[in-house]
Amino acid sequence: MLICVFTGFSSGLPLYILISLLPAWLRSEGVDLKAIGLFALIQLPFTWKFLWAPLFDRYIPPLGRRRGWLFISQMALLLSVPAFGLLHPELDLWAIAYLAVAVAFFSASQDVVVDAYRRELLLDNELGLGNAVHVNAYKIASLIPGSLSLILADFLPWNYVFFVTALFMLPGIAMTLFVSEPALRTGAPKTLRAAVVEPFQEFIGRNGLTSALLILGFIFFYKLGDSMATALATPFYLDMGFSKTEIGLVAKNAGLWPSVIGGLLGGIWMIKLGINRALWIFGLVQIVSILGFVWLAIVGHSLLWLGIVISIEALGMGLGTAAFVAFIAYTTHPLYTATQFALFTSLAAVPRTFANAATGYLVEWLGWEHFFLFCFVIAIPGMLFLFKVAPWNGQQTVVSSRDIQ
Repeated sequence: MLICVFTGFSSGLPLYILISLLPAWLRSEGVDLKAIGLFALIQLPFTWKFLWAPLFDRYIPPLGRRRGWLFISQMALLLSVPAFGLLHPELDLWAIAYLAVAVAFFSASQDVVVDAYRRELLLDNELGLGNAVHVNAYKIASLIPGSLSLILADFLPWNYVFFVTALFMLPGIAMTLFVSEPALRTGAPKTLRAAVVEPFQEFIGRNGLTSALLILGFIFFYKLGDSMATALATPFYLDMGFSKTEIGLVAKNAGLWPSVIGGLLGGIWMIKLGINRALWIFGLVQIVSILGFVWLAIVGHSLLWLGIVISIEALGMGLGTAAFVAFIAYTTHPLYTATQFALFTSLAAVPRTFANAATGYLVEWLGWEHFFLFCFVIAIPGMLFLFKVAPWNGQQTVVSSRDIQ
């Protein structure tokens, strides 16, 4: 569980730099919302990471198949994030975009290895709680670029802000050096073709084509509305008249404990509820919490309501994400962790990349209030997939170690 804390924090930090700190930096430097919204396209590596995930299964660096690739990706992030501070949004917007794509590539590569390592580390009965702990630490990592860094930006130049933020990759690097490599249940694929083809053959063969497509559709839609609603959260707070310090102290910290409580309760409740019922209950809390943004758009600048709305949203996101990540882990076969986990999480990242790229235009067209109502409506189809993928009284299909023998 302690390892899951470090993997979650190390995994969440670079993503929140891209989706929280980077938009705040661009907005504070006068970049318009449409351009900031289009910056969501820099997250394409999270959508396509399954294309190079087989390389991490096939080839083994000096430190080991998981630790070796993890160290390489983490060092790349440590060196590339401070480079943002050397650029200026008004003069180097394209250079910032290229650098952001590189950071996204290194972050997505780290996620592939972290997810595979965690799946191989945890026993089947530990997946629910272990993934909940991972999600909690992932969310806590958002406080660095979304809170501490924003507060520093009111007192320090942006180049210092990005340098300090990058240093928070060091705990993850230390973890990589000190943990042991998980025991291989089978050898690495003998060829690159085997590393690419066999994970897909196993997934379709295990579930059947129709069930496999339903699972993939569910993974695509379950977090769609929630993802779109939070895509421009920081610019939304700025447009409501909140200062960067207020956002850092109230908006981000108000979401810390509800998110932690939601994630931990989600992991514990999943033991009692089962994954299917957890997806139903937590998913309903997740989509209802979107309506809080509608209310904040009506109320405007109110520190009290900002804290309340963010707390409720964080609780819903913590619960929903805990169940969702546990579902993905259960759906992944232990023999093909890197490629299958990358495929499923890549599909989950599609709405965050393409749909979120349109959020700036949607806000300009609809206004903040109607935009969040739209996000609430778009979240409903993901819940409808549960009738087929995870019926209330159905039994979740879990790949266990017995299936490998």
